[in-house]
Amino acid sequence: MSTQRTPFVGGNWKMNTNAKEGIALMDAVGSLLEPQRGEGCVDVAVFPPFPYLMGIGAASKGGVVLGAQDVWHSGNGAFTGEVSTEMLLDCGVGAVLTGHSERRHVIGESDELVNAKTLRGLEAGLTVVLCIGELIEQREAGETDAVNERQIRAGLAGVGVDQLDRVVLAYEPVWAIGTGKTATPADAQDAHAKIRALVGEIYGQAAGEGMRIVYGGSMKPGNAAELMAMPDIDGGLIGGASLNAEDFGGIIDAARGSLVG
Repeated sequence: MSTQRTPFVGGNWKMNTNAKEGIALMDAVGSLLEPQRGEGCVDVAVFPPFPYLMGIGAASKGGVVLGAQDVWHSGNGAFTGEVSTEMLLDCGVGAVLTGHSERRHVIGESDELVNAKTLRGLEAGLTVVLCIGELIEQREAGETDAVNERQIRAGLAGVGVDQLDRVVLAYEPVWAIGTGKTATPADAQDAHAKIRALVGEIYGQAAGEGMRIVYGGSMKPGNAAELMAMPDIDGGLIGGASLNAEDFGGIIDAARGSLVG
């Protein structure tokens, strides 16, 4: 990856852990980061379930950013079951996921809703990890690039170039999430390079070069270094492997290595 971009590694815990387990996991991840200084530093965030945000955030150390897995796109009000940016900020949240494949394809969120949530997160000063990626049917039909372009253009609609430093794009081929399948490093690099070129087309070359684009399809300690050695892969959005501090630490180490190697 480019040494001009700080690697980003996010741990999406999804609907896992309880209060005790989450605090212990946050503490362990923080301990891994406490020694990092200067060259080789990595931005790390964890995204626990909503009920545990405040308690897990209180256990944070080592500069780990507390993240939320979702957010509603307007302020406090009559939106039963939703969570506002005001509430997230009150819990100490600094980052939020939008457009995760499970929100898109299981819950049924549209590109327009993902965009509204992205804009709301940025307006609140949060780092937004905007997730994009194709289904297996779309990949087999040769639609990967078209799907990514549609989701990027829609997801970033209304986002100013001055806000892009708080956006991380996460390319997550849906067929590789939780399946044990992973795009080859060359395939992942090809998708990331095209995504970067598209951001450059929309916002200018400098913005494209500065955008952090991370891979989110079954990254593990065993394949992280090879993936992050690719010039346009700037880290990972990690699912299952983020629930084990040792595995997650191995991925963080791979991200460090991609920066200083």
